[in-house]
Amino acid sequence: MTTAPAEGHALPPLLRDLFPARSVPGPAGEVLLHVQHVLDTEVAPTAAQRDRTGGYPHQAIAALKRTGILALAVPREWGGMGIAQELSLEIMLRIAMADPAVAQIYKVHDDLLREIFVYAPAAFCGPLARRVVDGHAILGMAVAENGRTADSFLQTLARPGPEGTHFISGRKIYATGASGADLVAVSSFDPVRAQQTGSIRDGVRMDIIPHDTAGLVFHHDWNRMGQRATDSGTVTLEDVQVDDRWNALSPDAPLPQHVSLRFQAGFSAILTGIGIGALRAVCAFVPQRARPWGTAGVDSADQDPYVRRLLGEIGADLFGAYCSVMQAGRMLDGYEQGHVTRNAVAMAASAARSVATRAALRAAGDAPAAAGARGTDAVNGLDRYWRDARTLSLHDPVDWKNAEIGRHLLTGWAPEPGLYQ
Repeated sequence: MTTAPAEGHALPPLLRDLFPARSVPGPAGEVLLHVQHVLDTEVAPTAAQRDRTGGYPHQAIAALKRTGILALAVPREWGGMGIAQELSLEIMLRIAMADPAVAQIYKVHDDLLREIFVYAPAAFCGPLARRVVDGHAILGMAVAENGRTADSFLQTLARPGPEGTHFISGRKIYATGASGADLVAVSSFDPVRAQQTGSIRDGVRMDIIPHDTAGLVFHHDWNRMGQRATDSGTVTLEDVQVDDRWNALSPDAPLPQHVSLRFQAGFSAILTGIGIGALRAVCAFVPQRARPWGTAGVDSADQDPYVRRLLGEIGADLFGAYCSVMQAGRMLDGYEQGHVTRNAVAMAASAARSVATRAALRAAGDAPAAAGARGTDAVNGLDRYWRDARTLSLHDPVDWKNAEIGRHLLTGWAPEPGLYQ
């Protein structure tokens, strides 16, 4: 096992020396060591059961809350730790190895904080930071709507209420993490304001709504083949009254241009974590429980050269995916520091998504072949890795990522900022 540098706190290897230990200095390192312990002792051992039953993972999230993880993405000037995005991706990946549904819930929280603290006014940021840092509040998201295309929005409407309030009504889908969140980020559109100012942008809102607000209904209807414990189902809003002070989106606020790229990098981290988790599970199973094939002429399955070749190829693919994800994180950090262009980040994020998708599906689908027929016993839960990877990989088509890279290589084209590029 590789020994981490003496300085900092050593996070354990993800999988022997192919994914060695990592040193994280300072208070963030202490938090991450605590997080890793919770993942190993509380989250991972119960992941298969959560996959079977579905529903929001209340106990797993509660255990992670106690580690202080929710404050990692809050900027330092607001009392958080303000960790780099590359390190956030490492955390998402490690959570995904334990339970990818929990990782996706944490990803939403991390992404929302990094976005909101860029454009929200100071009067908004202070109270939100206190809720997260001191109150350990986790954010969920209710943004997507069931329009004709995946990027159709503005169907959830906000209308003016008594002074300083609005009423929001509408229906949201794919509301990851919302059903168990303390605070739910809800997008809506105020047509009255948009008409008054002549700007659609001025009518767009992003309200942070407490979970128990009257009229906010969680339907718990998520029934997909994978990512079952995200509870990413339907949320309806029936005249939900919101205080305008909790609208994070000021009409004149400059919007960050790389939000979609951060979202993509997070998906890539989770996919890679799923793949490494599947490979690690199989590598633990084969030496102890798999039977060697007779023709191989070996005493144990781990001595079979074809088993070694298969798992080695999968490991190499995942190593490439891991490096791509970490590079995308470094590019995101570099963009925020003004060191790289947005298009350079877009290419890195798209490349990571492409590589991670292939590597995760290969690992989750093919690594169990090394375990043999015994590995298909339901008690092993090896099927959940493929179901989680396949479900998450369909969030938006990876073919478009490949096509965007190819278009850039052929023509120099740079994608305009959008919801998915």
